Amino acid sequence: MMKKLLLFFTAICLFSSFYSKDSANAGLLVNTWIWEKSIGGTNNPYLATPKTSGFNKKVVFTSDGRVITYKNDVEIRNSPYEIAKGTGIADNAEHDLITFEGKTYVIEKLDNQNLTILSNNTDASRTIFKR
Repeated sequence: MMKKLLLFFTAICLFSSFYSKDSANAGLLVNTWIWEKSIGGTNNPYLATPKTSGFNKKVVFTSDGRVITYKNDVEIRNSPYEIAKGTGIADNAEHDLITFEGKTYVIEKLDNQNLTILSNNTDASRTIFKR
């Protein structure tokens, strides 16, 4: 009986440590991100910024799995998002992927000040946000 109890607590501790690692990545994402620029991929090279586009954009990732998109401080979308491990089409390697608004992106860079997402398709355009 004691061995089963010890095994049970060991399993709980292991799963708890995995959860903490995943939630730390999600914790970095949860915040307000201001769009800085978008860079087109190889099939459609372009550079778009708030100045060239004529509008500001921000996205707010919430802790309850929602992403709220604003254009010129007016809410235009409110939808769920999901983070999962998956394969990036551009390099066929495993990455953290984020899916929202019907599209999947590779999380290319995520830290306290920067979020860069790469469209997970053959065009592979980048969108860069700052806090």
